[in-house]
Amino acid sequence: MFITFEGIDCCGKSTQVRLLAEQLEQSGREVLRLREPGNTRLSEHIREILLDKEFSEMNERTELLLFAASRAQLVGEVILPALDHDKVVICDRFYDSTVAYQGYGRQLPLEDITHINRIATQDLVPDMTFFIDITPELAFERCKDRLAADRDRMEESGVRFYERVINGYKSLAQQDGGRFYVIDGSKSPTDVHMTIWRLVMEKLPLLSSYVGGDGLVMNRSLEAMEVDTVGL
Repeated sequence: MFITFEGIDCCGKSTQVRLLAEQLEQSGREVLRLREPGNTRLSEHIREILLDKEFSEMNERTELLLFAASRAQLVGEVILPALDHDKVVICDRFYDSTVAYQGYGRQLPLEDITHINRIATQDLVPDMTFFIDITPELAFERCKDRLAADRDRMEESGVRFYERVINGYKSLAQQDGGRFYVIDGSKSPTDVHMTIWRLVMEKLPLLSSYVGGDGLVMNRSLEAMEVDTVGL
């Protein structure tokens, strides 16, 4: 099974990726946790280029193609082999990020992005995608406390840019409601996780000996989890 998490920076998706992976492992599933861009030797080098502020001359199309190159390597080298071995693959961002950020946010042609994504992913489509929905204002507030050093980088694009990105995600959710789940990211991390966990349980049969009657993994109280308040 292939599960992806989407959302703007500081929406909490990385925390949710971790919580879901931990609980699935407790249920007896073999889980592979990934994040984009990265997770292969080549993809990590591409990530360094994308995040390096010294490359300020990078244009939108270069950015698009670098993300696609990193994704192509990750899919071929890591994701497809893991799925072939019946692992649950959980990825922090996938091609929906490219559509939302480069397509709706930077307003590159959506048809071109869709074509590039199909080449990069070998037509791989996630089984479930969770969009953690928060406002740009809440994201900036969260980043102020946890990522003060990166706040300027995030705000360079401005609130309007992130509003376009969010609208892009919501358009994707409407177009592909069969796999897209819009989750209210303003709620507590525990509440968000419980919502996601119940949705995953509906799709993924778990080992009954590990699961309690309330649908939560036995001996793994959600209240006892150490939960980050913010995730990238």
